[in-house]
Amino acid sequence: MPVESDVADVIVSNCVLNLVPNKRAVFSEIYRVLKPGGHFSISDIVLTGELPDKIKSAAEMYAGCVASAINKDEYLKFIYQTGFKNIVIQKDKAIVVPDDILKNYLTDGEIEEYKSRETIIRSITVYAEKPRMD
Repeated sequence: MPVESDVADVIVSNCVLNLVPNKRAVFSEIYRVLKPGGHFSISDIVLTGELPDKIKSAAEMYAGCVASAINKDEYLKFIYQTGFKNIVIQKDKAIVVPDDILKNYLTDGEIEEYKSRETIIRSITVYAEKPRMD
């Protein structure tokens, strides 16, 4: 980010980071920009399994923040590894893709298989703090 280090008290993001290819670098930049004791609140789309390739490659799914989402555990690992503390998942909600959208990409059999698994696409809101220097 084109700002100095340790300048922000709060950083808020809503469904944007999943579009960035290098999520680890994003969390490093958030850490750098936050003042010690500052925090972030980020809402984003994550996955808890593998999406069918036909969905991953669909432009509509990319625009809907789904195709570029990463595994939830990997997403949270980036936050922990960056050094954030007091990490709290404030929301974790299933995202159900309607059948009329799935039909654009999957056969009836593939839709049945997709729907038979636990919901893969999730919307989460994560809160975390940059440790104070005291």
